Amino acid sequence: QVQLVESGGGLVQVGGSLRLSCTISGGTVSNYAMGWFRQAPGKEREFVAVINRGGAATSVKDRFTISRDNAVNAVYLEMNNLIPEDTAVYYCAAGVKVWWSRFYSPRTQAEYNYWGQGAQVTVSS
Repeated sequence: QVQLVESGGGLVQVGGSLRLSCTISGGTVSNYAMGWFRQAPGKEREFVAVINRGGAATSVKDRFTISRDNAVNAVYLEMNNLIPEDTAVYYCAAGVKVWWSRFYSPRTQAEYNYWGQGAQVTVSS
């Protein structure tokens, strides 16, 4: 059974940086499209970034970078120049469908099969 575990969240001041990690067990990270989503208080969960099976990365924010380390079966979200609006619970997700190409980059929650428990990120002003 595939399980995802996020780590690296915490409290950071405005302008600071954090790197979230997501480790996958029961599966191989390069066999999945790996995404990051976030949910702020009172808001819906939203897409942040994805790295597809082919290794191509997409992020909705220039300040955020998603990457993958196949050797340790992990995916990361590097967040720089953080602002209070980035405060949210950040979720890692893994998805795969037999009809997807290696370079398909899913952006909706419904396309993902597995989810982590979430990591809280709080940006203080």
